[in-house]
Amino acid sequence: MKRICLAILFAGAFVSFAEPLKIELPPETSSFKFGPGSEIANGQCLTCHSVEYVSTQPVMPRAFWAASVKKMQEKYGAPVPADQVDALADYLTQNYGTNGTTATNMQSKLVANDGPSVAMKYGCLSCHNVATKIVGPAYKDIADKYRTDATAKAKVEEQIQKGGSGKWGPVLMPPFPQITAAETKLLTDWILGQK
Repeated sequence: MKRICLAILFAGAFVSFAEPLKIELPPETSSFKFGPGSEIANGQCLTCHSVEYVSTQPVMPRAFWAASVKKMQEKYGAPVPADQVDALADYLTQNYGTNGTTATNMQSKLVANDGPSVAMKYGCLSCHNVATKIVGPAYKDIADKYRTDATAKAKVEEQIQKGGSGKWGPVLMPPFPQITAAETKLLTDWILGQK
């Protein structure tokens, strides 16, 4: 009993000397391109991430940017007021996207004849990168995980078509049933070919 009391006393003393973990990120030195709506982007987007996070996204149409803003609100809890969503999507499209092109028109113009083209056509690169985790895993990490799995192609193709979560954490990957079987094969082969 004395040992238990001493252990509790020692643990209590140790906890009282422990300091809370403090993480300090470097200050943001960039700002969004100046223009109508830049004040909203600087005020809302920089709360959670850097300008580079936005400026390194693929050049996409307004539908992509509007969906991204909605995703930040609904999935990640970004406090973007509802009356600023359209202005923010307009700003991002004008300065970092393809102004005046709808997602449907852009997709119909893209010829997906290789893995990177399929990834661009369907906006895969907004959540995935070849070498770095963004929202979903890096394609290189997917290839590494399945390198010795004989059923890898079927698993990745199913994930693309049906979506899901749990394999790489709690974030849900939406299904992409609109991707044709041929495009799914091109994308899967490209992903699994990463080194």
